[in-house]
Amino acid sequence: MPPENHDRRIPVTLLTGFLGAGKTTMLNHLLNQPEMARSAVLINEFGSVAIDHHLVTKIDDDLVLLDSGCICCTVRSDLTRSLGELFMRSLRRELPPIARVIIETTGLADPAPVIFTLMEDFFIAERFRTDGVVTVVDATHIHSQLALHPEPVKQIAMADRLLLSKCDLASPSELSAVSATLCRINPSAPQIYVRRGELAAASISHCGLYDPDGKSADVAGWLAEEKVREQRRLAHGHHHHHDVDRHDANVFSFALTFAEPLHWSFFADAISSLLETAGDRILRIKGLLNVIGDHKPRVVQCVQRVLYPYARLDDWPQQAPYNDRCSRLVFIVRDLPQAVVEEAFAMFCGVRENARP
Repeated sequence: MPPENHDRRIPVTLLTGFLGAGKTTMLNHLLNQPEMARSAVLINEFGSVAIDHHLVTKIDDDLVLLDSGCICCTVRSDLTRSLGELFMRSLRRELPPIARVIIETTGLADPAPVIFTLMEDFFIAERFRTDGVVTVVDATHIHSQLALHPEPVKQIAMADRLLLSKCDLASPSELSAVSATLCRINPSAPQIYVRRGELAAASISHCGLYDPDGKSADVAGWLAEEKVREQRRLAHGHHHHHDVDRHDANVFSFALTFAEPLHWSFFADAISSLLETAGDRILRIKGLLNVIGDHKPRVVQCVQRVLYPYARLDDWPQQAPYNDRCSRLVFIVRDLPQAVVEEAFAMFCGVRENARP
């Protein structure tokens, strides 16, 4: 958000990753750092017997276990209740002021419903904001997991940041292959190598476009449009056929650029139509828009069918190519042709994507 509307809500980090990826090990390391002293932790446990919370060394009044099921489906009411109770206890000074909430999900969780809960519950949305989705990836097993399970594909595609765990157990060639796979699924997410579960607190914070400390917007780093375009060029340059048995085989990204300013209501109609008709195939959208009648750029992002409230930057970026005031959108999709998305904007907005190499 822009500086004049500084967001005072408590940031929430969603820490996700497939079973055995090493989320709890990393969480243990994070909670021992001074920067995390004012963090509250919610741990989700899938199954009839709760175990994970016994593996977290810092167990106190700031840690709440959600044990009534997987956080992406049956415990959304538990999540809203727990966040509400944390806020009220802090307000009554029964707890120290909370600077951040970390939600560690079960390895089977879909991040989208959790984000939806954080934004759609009025009481929660007024007091908490989604800072980002951080996905832990097991560098030693991710290829087999991607081949057999759909959950890690979504977790990677929806991530704002990717933490590669167990890098000390993988060879340089294995790490290079894993990095290439992750870049194919989600080119715009920065990758951080983690060894023995040790990582800095900054690895899970300030995942979004706007840096509340620096009061600046890293558009190039957040949108990563050029990385997406380069990955698309590489994919087109390799004429290998996709393995139909791999869940990530048909997940890809692309970037669209529109030189003409967009009419906001027409753009909203185009996005709504796409989400309604193909929401299950749209994993992530990021965008910076030049809207007719608004001299400030608007930021749009979406996780599956969940559309974030739009924000406005204080000004257009000064660095090229983002100073050209073109609208830019980055999509991560599954089995959704780019032409279908382009046609939606042509139909509703009357604009077509600029031809780019």
